[in-house]
Amino acid sequence: MARPRLELQTLLEGITDHVYFQAPGADKMQYPCIKYERDGSDSKYADNSKYVHHKRYQVTVIDRNPDSVLSDSVEELEFSAFERFFPQDGLNHWVFTLFF
Repeated sequence: MARPRLELQTLLEGITDHVYFQAPGADKMQYPCIKYERDGSDSKYADNSKYVHHKRYQVTVIDRNPDSVLSDSVEELEFSAFERFFPQDGLNHWVFTLFF
């Protein structure tokens, strides 16, 4: 079954000190950082019962450095998939989908 969100928080804090679940405004965040939010879930069924359930999160690495190693660390996590990249307001954003 799905693991607690605080486990994910601890995992991401192993990558960087600045991790936000319910992120404050962009002017209050410290960079580089990781921002994440619940994005959905996925369940598998067999014999009329649920046997696997994972929560889906959107995880965004935000860094001024266009060659940030933080994005590589998030991409290496199990069940992480790179979705897109975009620059905005002088910051680089890497967006991932992560099942946890």
